[in-house]
Amino acid sequence: MKKIQPVRGTHDLFGDSYNKKFFIEKEASNLIDLYGYNEIETPILEYLDVFTNSLGVASDIVSKEMFTLTTSKGNQIALRPEGTAGVARAFVSNGLAQFLPLKLFYKGPMFRRERPQKGRLRQFHQIGIEYLGDNSFFADIEVISIANKFLHKLGLSEKFKLEINSLGDLESRESYTHDLKRFLKEKKKDLSYDSLMRLDKNPLRILDSKDKNDIKILSDAPVFSDYLNSPSKEFYTNLKLGLDDLGIEYIENPKLVRGLDYYCHTAFEFISNQIGSQGTILAGGRYDGLIQRMGGNSTSGVGWAAGIERLSLLIKTRILQNKTISIIFTSNKLLPKAFSLAEQLRSLDIKTDIIFSGNIKKQLKRANKVKSFAAIIVGEDELINNNIILKDLSDSSQKEIKIDNLIEEVKKIL
Repeated sequence: MKKIQPVRGTHDLFGDSYNKKFFIEKEASNLIDLYGYNEIETPILEYLDVFTNSLGVASDIVSKEMFTLTTSKGNQIALRPEGTAGVARAFVSNGLAQFLPLKLFYKGPMFRRERPQKGRLRQFHQIGIEYLGDNSFFADIEVISIANKFLHKLGLSEKFKLEINSLGDLESRESYTHDLKRFLKEKKKDLSYDSLMRLDKNPLRILDSKDKNDIKILSDAPVFSDYLNSPSKEFYTNLKLGLDDLGIEYIENPKLVRGLDYYCHTAFEFISNQIGSQGTILAGGRYDGLIQRMGGNSTSGVGWAAGIERLSLLIKTRILQNKTISIIFTSNKLLPKAFSLAEQLRSLDIKTDIIFSGNIKKQLKRANKVKSFAAIIVGEDELINNNIILKDLSDSSQKEIKIDNLIEEVKKIL
């Protein structure tokens, strides 16, 4: 019988791959909670309009990459390709404007119908934050600061750089878009097919082109920063001063843009050169017009999202310390004592695994296989004196200790 395989572009998560995902989500949750963000969970399925309204019909995600289906009643449904649109829809659907300003955190699977490659899957996982209802540059500084601290907590301090840019306000954006379109129309015959498709509907998206000839043409294109009006320049200056005060290093990238007109002011990306050409590991920006597109009142917003699979490529397995301790016993009549010790450790939130079968050698082999940090050996001779053996599995050293001192000794190894 043919072995059944997972769908192309999907992965089963277990062992180190699951542990990395758990580690990333836990570090994010713990950190973001300190800043007063509340978790929100939106459905995997949304009406297609949620994404056409937010991402634009001409975007690659909508036009090429979404998994869609039509219900028996003719409704068009999509598997969510990203998290922000669903959060914006939930904000409007549930009347959350009364709670503004609102800080939200999400995590979960996303889906895109693209060619699977390193760090890019058809089912992947994202974490993200959205800060709604604050139109000041302070909110932008906070979300960037959280992202920076989060990547440091993952142990990635030397593996990324932060790029920032200003998209200005609507007036600045319209002025720039007008001149960019005029410049590109003069180069029309040399643009790639995808860029030609974007020229009238969404010319800013052309700045994201990976086509070599497009990149060459864009080297002479107008620069966004030259079109910023006074309020936009002031916003951007204050953002940079805030990042400087926090000691957050950044590079200004005038080519860093967002293609849709509800984006404004801050755009930023954390980029690594260690995962190939698709180096963005976390990206975000300000989107003051999105909620209005969803049918809500004009509401400012700023946030970011990060792909867990891409982050996992950068995390070394050794950072995932296994905090499980194994209990081994030399005869079945010692099982009650083993259970008692296990419950004592678990009551203090220490992960404990009792190994039930095999001789001492096989039990120790099993403890090492599941990567326990230590093993407790319950033996008849030692128990007579109310003692047990504690073995540190990192260096195979062991010592006989009093049962009453067990917790203290375990914490020393931890």
